[in-house]
Amino acid sequence: MEIIQLDIAGMTCASCVGHVEKGIKNVDGIDLATVNLATEKATVSYDPDKVDLETILGAVTDTGYSASVYTGEDDESEVKRKQVETKLRNQMIISSLLSLPLVVAMFISGFEVKFLSFLHIPLLQLILATPVQFYIGARFYVSAYKTVKSGSPGMDVLIALGTSAAYFFSVFNGFIAESVGIENTGLYFEASAIIITLVLLGKYLEMRAKGKTAEAIKKLMGLQPKSASVERDGEVIVVPISDVIPGDIVHVKPGERVPVDGKVISGNTSIDESMITGESMPVEKTVGDSLVGGTMNSYGSVRFEAVHVGKDSVLARIISVVEEAQGSKAPIQKLADKVAGVFVPVVLVIALGAFLVWWLVIGSISGGVIAAVAVLVIACPCALGLATPTAIMVGTGIGAGRGILIRNGEVLQLAGKLTTVVLDKTGTVTKGKPELQEIIPLNMMAEDELLQIAASLENNSEHPLALAIVDAAQERRLPISETDEFTAIPGKGIRGKIKGQEYLLGTEPFMVSNNIDIQSILEKKAALELKGATVMILSVVSDSDVENMPAALISVADGIKDNSVEGVELLKKLGLDIYMITGDNSRTAHAIAAKAGIDNVLAEVLPEGKAEEVRKLQEMGKVVAMVGDGVNDAPALALADVGIAMGEGSDIAMESADITLMRGDLREISASILISRKTMGKIKQNLFWAFFYNVIGIPFAALGFLNPIIAGAAMAFSSVSVVSNSLSLKRFKVNKYRSVNKSSTVKIETGRSRAHYSPMRPKEKDMTATIINVEGMTCNHCKMSVEKAALNLDFVNEATVDLEQKELRVSFKGSDGEIEAVRNAVREAGYTPV
Repeated sequence: MEIIQLDIAGMTCASCVGHVEKGIKNVDGIDLATVNLATEKATVSYDPDKVDLETILGAVTDTGYSASVYTGEDDESEVKRKQVETKLRNQMIISSLLSLPLVVAMFISGFEVKFLSFLHIPLLQLILATPVQFYIGARFYVSAYKTVKSGSPGMDVLIALGTSAAYFFSVFNGFIAESVGIENTGLYFEASAIIITLVLLGKYLEMRAKGKTAEAIKKLMGLQPKSASVERDGEVIVVPISDVIPGDIVHVKPGERVPVDGKVISGNTSIDESMITGESMPVEKTVGDSLVGGTMNSYGSVRFEAVHVGKDSVLARIISVVEEAQGSKAPIQKLADKVAGVFVPVVLVIALGAFLVWWLVIGSISGGVIAAVAVLVIACPCALGLATPTAIMVGTGIGAGRGILIRNGEVLQLAGKLTTVVLDKTGTVTKGKPELQEIIPLNMMAEDELLQIAASLENNSEHPLALAIVDAAQERRLPISETDEFTAIPGKGIRGKIKGQEYLLGTEPFMVSNNIDIQSILEKKAALELKGATVMILSVVSDSDVENMPAALISVADGIKDNSVEGVELLKKLGLDIYMITGDNSRTAHAIAAKAGIDNVLAEVLPEGKAEEVRKLQEMGKVVAMVGDGVNDAPALALADVGIAMGEGSDIAMESADITLMRGDLREISASILISRKTMGKIKQNLFWAFFYNVIGIPFAALGFLNPIIAGAAMAFSSVSVVSNSLSLKRFKVNKYRSVNKSSTVKIETGRSRAHYSPMRPKEKDMTATIINVEGMTCNHCKMSVEKAALNLDFVNEATVDLEQKELRVSFKGSDGEIEAVRNAVREAGYTPV
């Protein structure tokens, strides 16, 4: 199967979405089709052997809409959106100017205002209303014709019918009724004109609001530099980013963005990765370290080798995940989709029924027309179609800004229902980099000799514990010997021969199964495990089982991450049950869990058993999230209701997990759950008001309680209110925690000279502090620029920026500080003091 994205033009409501989806799905060879009204895109999975792209595009055209392949060119899409927005605004202004005299005529109809009496002339009203109805409103007729022709009427049919009824009824009353002996019951030109004007106003405001919901993806796309400085034929030249290939040597200067992913081959620098990972503190980079395209080089020039370019880069994959999420649907939207599928036909029936009742039962044909027009105009499936996708776009955008990548709407909905979180120990609760703690000899062999044997055995393994032992031996400059007949038993241990002597290294059960008597060392082993260490037993194997004996206890510990305790505490505050799962024995596991504040421990679980433990929890009725590194926990991540990978941008993590945390911060798990809960709250609010509005509004209109103009205004602003409610998510502040970096010295390099400064100058006794709100700061580069601008003033002693609060805190020397001078310095740096 192949997946493509299409740009869909002409959709106006939830009914349109349903018709486009149905049209695509009816084509043979289509596996999946999802249409998003907010992004105006369709995601299609298809079998290229059964159907080609032209057929899919043709299926969309047959439903009355137009489609083109999404190119991913953000600038091009933005230009088109602004062109449509400008055209819509101009039409709305023209429509407003032509409709204004008609509104004035309606308001003065009950009063004698002689100098404005000409406004009641039928011919004048016809002249004013006609261009609004048939020129400005032509879009509704064209769309209505296409959708009716394809058998899938949408909202434009309702608008076209409603305004046409008001317009032609006015023509009849103003020019025909009296000549055929029928009473003139009034003109309603203002109703048709104002309804079209209000609908255009609503569409204009909706389009602007929808543009704001996509700000997150625009920011991500804006991180990609357009060019790169690359070594070619012995010189450095600037080439388009599309011309960079893996293996190219790329140069990055201070203040420039890293163009592609790569590995540093010379130079040292500090990289601001906040827009990718959400981490506000810059990360030091030196030879051998990896760079991520789109991040900002704070100081220092580096040369690096390009590794991942184009669609293979971390930034491109992040954008792909976010686009997929923003184009997806949450299960909660299914009800709205079902309603939208029958919405227009039902409304048409209600409008016809209202007209017939008013005409045949009550005896008022004018009342029937007004009621029918009001029903047609107030009915709005737009709000239903925008309720879910706009909130998902904003919610996933908030997550992306923090380095939290949420796969789709279904995951977003499920994350808010979680009751249990299972944390893999290694790399999630702990740092994932074990270190050798102790070697306790159990025979006459020296400690270094025992370490050399253990390292020689473990040199054949990639397990983190093995790497810790090998690293320790290399630090002591011990030689690594060749190992013969090496065998690894996953989760238990290893065996091999060194210079003809056989050794075992592994767990207590592994030793017992190989007839090693370990009873005498269990007490020492338990004491080490109570410290939170993983203890391995090194044994010597002889031809006689009687002579088999343990040679050493090797203690390796993996310290918990600095943020693990706070991360677990935040999850508990959300009412979640926390489990830690590990292959370690029970004593070690409980010791580590106690340090992190975790009460429930699943110990001695082999990698293949993790999925089974998740299944057991699910059978107990729990909604489970599994958190791991996305590599050896892949089965458990897949089985869990929500799989969360602390992958820090790894390929496997981003492809296997439902949620990927771009940095290994346990606190971000609670942040992702909070984002989910808040987003789902907004979706429920949107759906409630969308249903409530139609359930209340349509009956009121049918009973004649609503003037068509009021009905039109209500319809126009219903969708705007839904989008605005979704946008209010942006004001939601997730957990406010911050890392304290004791080293506050920052290096800035500009041109050939490098300046060193510290945001915290030596304090003097007499100081006053002032806080200035500063707009426009988005990253650590902005932070340093504002701090430096303030510190360049002689009377400023201290200047620190809080990026979260958008605040600059300034302390002056003595009481002669000039706050306005600080404001001017901030302005000159390119930011706005408030």
